Amino acid sequence: MPNSIQSKGGKARAESLSPDERRKIARQAAQARWSAFDQQNDGPLPKAIASGVLRVGEIACAVLDDEHNTRVLTQSGFLTAIGRFPNPKSASNSDLAQLPAFLRAKNLEPFISNDLIRSSTPIVFESERRGGAGGGKALGYRAQLLPDVCWVYAKAQMAGKLLPGQAHIAEACTRLLEALTNVAIDALVDEATGFQDMRTKDALIKLLERYVSKDAFPWLPTFDDEFYKHMFRLHGYTYDPNSVKRPMVFARRTEDIYNRLAPGVRAELQKLVKRGKSGRPSEKLFQHLTENEGYQQLLKMLEGVKAIQKLSSDYKDYEAKLNRVYPRFNDTLPLPLDDE
Repeated sequence: MPNSIQSKGGKARAESLSPDERRKIARQAAQARWSAFDQQNDGPLPKAIASGVLRVGEIACAVLDDEHNTRVLTQSGFLTAIGRFPNPKSASNSDLAQLPAFLRAKNLEPFISNDLIRSSTPIVFESERRGGAGGGKALGYRAQLLPDVCWVYAKAQMAGKLLPGQAHIAEACTRLLEALTNVAIDALVDEATGFQDMRTKDALIKLLERYVSKDAFPWLPTFDDEFYKHMFRLHGYTYDPNSVKRPMVFARRTEDIYNRLAPGVRAELQKLVKRGKSGRPSEKLFQHLTENEGYQQLLKMLEGVKAIQKLSSDYKDYEAKLNRVYPRFNDTLPLPLDDE
């Protein structure tokens, strides 16, 4: 209680301390808190690889270098955004000690799910290095916790269970929920930290690892006679089933299929294909696709391509249909304007 003997005694003692003594006590308290977190976190701390400030709520945030690239909001930013003090006090009630400061109120318990309790564990991480300075320890919460916590206060308010001192928190949570409508919190963190560009590059690398193999597997008949028979017809050429000669333009038509398989795949395959003394390729592009995914996706696409060939009257018609069904990656489709 605010007017208890213990409260008055503590206040009097604090007022009698010098500034240096107060700073020393604060440092000791901070060290004790970090020591407790260190005991809970074995091994090296995850590091922030990108950091920034959310445009919603002006909350400091970061993306970590762990397996899931966890998006976190700093504890102080989180608390300030929902109308709480940035430096929470430790919980004295053992039943509520496992919860973060913003969920410890007894009247909120009916609105807190077990999943929320599990996801509310704070994360200790190493902040991003900036300007040559080393990153220090920071405390945060998974970004998805923000809307979940806001809903706790919103539900408590709708049920008429809020305390008078929690009204301003509920108002802040309502504003945040309105701002977060139809916007994924992780997407906001990616935008604020610049991680969306890093994520795109990382996703492309992982995709190429799934599709492209440095070791070539044995040659298999892939672009079969049916594919080339239709290609002859679409170009207006006479097809001879007993001849293996094909117009040079067919090489470009075949390689163009890889532009539609996955982004960057054709360029990566062309780097790996071995060439003879004449400079001509001694391997086919598909031989450097991964057998379990890349090659299977190519075969699946070729079935669709041959169906499009059958439905096309000439090459112009075929290419238009192909662009609609299997557009080239990083390519802009032409507008369907009428011919002059």
